[in-house]
Amino acid sequence: MPVELKMPALSPTMEEGTLAKWLVKEGDEVKSGDILAEIETDKATMEFEAVDEGTVARILVAEGTDGVKVGTAIALIAAEGEDAGAASAAAPAVSGPAPQKDEARASEHEGMSGEKGPTSAPPQQSGGETPAAPSAPAAAPQPAAESPSAGRGEGQDRIKASPLARRLAQAQGVDLSTLKGSGPGGRIVRADLGQAAGGALAKPRAQAAAPAPQAPAPAFETEIPHEAVKLSNMRKTIARRLTESKQQVPHIYLTVDVRLDALLKLRGELNASLSSRGVKLSVNDMLIKALALALIEVPECNVSFAGDQLIKYSRADISVAVSIPNGLITPIVADANSKSLSKISTEVTDLAGRAKEGKLQPHEYQGGTASISNMGMFGIKQFDAVINPPQGMILAIGAGEKRPYVEGDQLTVATVMSATGSFDHRAIDGADGARFMKAFKALVENPLGLVA
Repeated sequence: MPVELKMPALSPTMEEGTLAKWLVKEGDEVKSGDILAEIETDKATMEFEAVDEGTVARILVAEGTDGVKVGTAIALIAAEGEDAGAASAAAPAVSGPAPQKDEARASEHEGMSGEKGPTSAPPQQSGGETPAAPSAPAAAPQPAAESPSAGRGEGQDRIKASPLARRLAQAQGVDLSTLKGSGPGGRIVRADLGQAAGGALAKPRAQAAAPAPQAPAPAFETEIPHEAVKLSNMRKTIARRLTESKQQVPHIYLTVDVRLDALLKLRGELNASLSSRGVKLSVNDMLIKALALALIEVPECNVSFAGDQLIKYSRADISVAVSIPNGLITPIVADANSKSLSKISTEVTDLAGRAKEGKLQPHEYQGGTASISNMGMFGIKQFDAVINPPQGMILAIGAGEKRPYVEGDQLTVATVMSATGSFDHRAIDGADGARFMKAFKALVENPLGLVA
């Protein structure tokens, strides 16, 4: 028997993905470790490796197919010595991704009452209403009950319809080929029969049916010349998660102005000494270290809100916002509080480079205890960042610029940046957030603490 190759879960949060590209074709022999396909997840495009040896008997889901659910069969692999052609011929036809489990279960659930016997009448509806009168006597023989995967009538074997819809169509004399299905994958369901009969069928009982699928959003219409660009899985995930964050997480914003002159001087000295090792520190590398140390100094801010629990972290794993062509991703510098500046710089360069190539592994961008987002290179003076749940905070960094600065009784000019912390007020009190921002400011303005 051929082995089904199923859509893998390439990250803990992945529920569906896009089969971006097949790297094999039917008839190809594969062995464990061979790259079979490229799959676009909610964060990156990743390679899918074979775990068994065999021959690609049949590709069930075409490349470019969106919304392929995790666990959906996408190809068949014939075992060694098995006839790939025979294995392919024996497999059921699959034209696209399988319907969602809940939707499929809802369709299968239709007509479960009275579906066992070959002469069962359509089930009684709530409120005492029954389907429209059948065109044939009620006792007329009916076809044997069929499961969702069972064979269908000869004339309609290629029409997708639920078992109950088929029975009702026969009872009412409705030709299924004239109906347009509203169920998953265009499947004809009971409601479509009700519309065909002029609305005579009552709505299914609430306890017997799953919620109806949501109607598609109305098409956007405008007379302005435009281009409609399909959202990537990453952009859909960004939209969903940021909406949830702003709706569910009470943000509190705290801003401080930080003098950078001492940090810039130390950076120049360190880079001069590190040039022989090919390391060049950025200001952001040093701010990552300052953020991590401030979290350790003020542990009340190194937390996550988890319903009836508060998760307190003993190390600082910093998620660094990186802009990539399809959106934003946050690779993680783990244990940043314990790493040297040169190590942080090397890791950030590597992570950012692989992020832009879509080659990060899930553990490299999922997790983290806090985030940093630096838009200073774009000349942004100050902004408020959106928290990335379940983290409790994110630090937004603005541009360093020459500003009038009062030092003691003297008015001078200094390089100053604005930093804004966004805190989850469910987990972090304003006073603790203020202590954190004060600790961060002190570390940046007295940067020898970053290398101590």
